[in-house]
Amino acid sequence: MNQLASSKSSGLWPNCGYGQLSINDQNQLLVTDAFLTHLIRRPELSPVDTSCQTERLVFEQLCQTPRSSISPETLSKLVNQDMADNFRVWLRFRDRLLASPTLEEVYKGFFQGGGIDFPPVFVDDIAQVLVRHVLGEACDSMQARVGEMFFRSQTLTVHEKGSLMAADSLTLFERSQVPGYGALGQLLKKGGVTVTQGDLEVLTADNADRYWRSTEAFDMAVVLNWGQPAAKALCWLVEKWVRHLLHAEVTVNTVGAIEDEQWSWHLGLDAQSTAILNDLYQGKPMDDERLRRLLVLFQLKFLDPADMLPKVAGQPVYMAIAADGNNRLRIKPQNLLINLPLAHRS
Repeated sequence: MNQLASSKSSGLWPNCGYGQLSINDQNQLLVTDAFLTHLIRRPELSPVDTSCQTERLVFEQLCQTPRSSISPETLSKLVNQDMADNFRVWLRFRDRLLASPTLEEVYKGFFQGGGIDFPPVFVDDIAQVLVRHVLGEACDSMQARVGEMFFRSQTLTVHEKGSLMAADSLTLFERSQVPGYGALGQLLKKGGVTVTQGDLEVLTADNADRYWRSTEAFDMAVVLNWGQPAAKALCWLVEKWVRHLLHAEVTVNTVGAIEDEQWSWHLGLDAQSTAILNDLYQGKPMDDERLRRLLVLFQLKFLDPADMLPKVAGQPVYMAIAADGNNRLRIKPQNLLINLPLAHRS
């Protein structure tokens, strides 16, 4: 029996559309008309004062019956053909959502075969909904904040005491455009400057309740150093992500270094760490500056070695996150779906 996604934690990203989905008996998410209507009401698809009548009718039809077919002839009649293109892109995206039985299968399908033919922001939207589901109804503020990293870019800076701060890149950019946030503007232009008090509040146990007051503000930084609560929360989230989407039980812990003569498998959670781990594995020279871009190292272990490819069964998987040349971190949670040494893909 299907049920609507729980609203107990409606304060967590309430506008992501999670509450418009259904959940089946296997705890998988099902696309509903309400969810499709939520997606069509994007700003780039909503009519404006200059919109023609045909554009308004197409938008209204998709809001009322979001599975409707819109003919190429109808879209060709729009005065604004840029808007017609937006509708074409959205319709392709919608058709992908409806082509698989669950949203989990939709998401995994994005990274198989021919790839995607719509903007990456749509993929991030689905990732956010899936993270929301994986977090569940009892997550704490640090776990929720780390969940943001699965679908939003982070800018990294070093505090005067050596703490590595991760803050939402878009929020920093928006704040840099507002008078009174000049320090943030310089942070983005130069990179790596000190985060001053008052720029963004740093999430700690003492102000954890503050996160829940406005979870869609994306305005709290976290300390991402090895051994800190944010790194531990990231371990927890990876465990739950793998369990839900790949149906495999794993444990994840941070490690200070890879000291394993039998190192047999690794994956980066972002493009930079992937390249660095590949070079380290192959024994290529590595300068200190590039090594410093490695933020956190992880060790993942499968509870059941039978879930792994036979040639590496029982061996740990090493993972990492790393900053790019602009001091940004862009985690790609799909890497966990396509690069783990699974014996069988679910």
